[in-house]
Amino acid sequence: MLAEKRILLIIGGGIAAFKSLDLIRRLRERGAAVTPVLTKAGEEFVTPLSVSALAGNKVFRDLFDLTDEAEMGHIELSRSADLIVVAPATSDLMAKMAQGHANDLASTLLLATDTPVMIAPAMNVRMWEHPATQRNLATLQGDGITAVGPNEGDMACGEYGPGRMAEPLEIVAAIETAMANGPLKGKRILVTSGPTHEPIDPVRYIANRSSGAQGTALARALSALGAEVVFVTGPADVSLPEGVQVVKIETAQQMLEAVQGALPVDAAVFAAAVADWRVAQASNKKMKKDGKGLPSLEFTENPDILATISQMGEGRPDLVVGFAAETNDVIENATAKRQRKQCDWIVANDVSPETGIMGGQENAVTLISDHGADSWPRMSKTQVAKRLAEELAQALTAKG
Repeated sequence: MLAEKRILLIIGGGIAAFKSLDLIRRLRERGAAVTPVLTKAGEEFVTPLSVSALAGNKVFRDLFDLTDEAEMGHIELSRSADLIVVAPATSDLMAKMAQGHANDLASTLLLATDTPVMIAPAMNVRMWEHPATQRNLATLQGDGITAVGPNEGDMACGEYGPGRMAEPLEIVAAIETAMANGPLKGKRILVTSGPTHEPIDPVRYIANRSSGAQGTALARALSALGAEVVFVTGPADVSLPEGVQVVKIETAQQMLEAVQGALPVDAAVFAAAVADWRVAQASNKKMKKDGKGLPSLEFTENPDILATISQMGEGRPDLVVGFAAETNDVIENATAKRQRKQCDWIVANDVSPETGIMGGQENAVTLISDHGADSWPRMSKTQVAKRLAEELAQALTAKG
């Protein structure tokens, strides 16, 4: 997929810069030509010699290089690539990009380009969560820039949380998606997946048996057709999909906020098994048996995410798809749910214990739409995902 593709790789300053060396190797393995740009800060972590040796190409470093700039080299560099990748994208680089600064070669290239841009953010967790960084990220995404990562984990500084640069193979997968010319190229699609965990106290929660397998398979299938996928997931049992923007949540309220933060999108698929209720007042201490009887738990309803997006009016996705996991009267209950929620499609399935579908590897679904109920044969969740992704592509193409 990347054979003869030209990647302009901008390496920012940060400990994650060492991953850029492996990224170059992985891209070249797939036939891509890599032209590296190394920032002054990036040179503190990787050397021009190592970058050049792996890329098999000259490293560009100086905006005022007399040889390169005699022919307006920064303009040519910015427009001769098929894709510009910034990895790591530091908070400083993201701020420059969002505000249109151009005071070094990297920022000037990014301002002068009409080439698609992808960033792989990497920074301290507090820097990532700072409102200024999140505003900059929203601005960049609004400008059409794609983000891959960051991941959650241990930091070089000793802290833990989101801020680790995506792994090289994750970035490669995102690049392959960006370069794909499938029917969903240029479409942005939201997928929710997995269960939600609603706390009772610090060690107990309400959940269901969803593994997240179907939503994860769907995210992969949509990405393979060229879509930019925002994947909002609860605590699932399966590996995360590669090449998509992952947003991890725990509760239904957090999922709603993440969904609203991902808008606008062309389509939204709500495959997550969201808990209908939560404890009204979760305890901040572990509840203990005290011999005085069972604790009294008061419940309240969680937000209805599918209905909220289906009925939002202005800014509503062109296609909203819900899932209905039923144990009886599957088609009747799912049809009523579609009417009640006002979504476009419902993917219904029977999750009775004897089917083995909940948490299993296979699924048997019925797609309910304005055209009626279309029952599919039982197949793997991967096959269900591919077929549903193709149906989505056809529908969005018809909508233009």
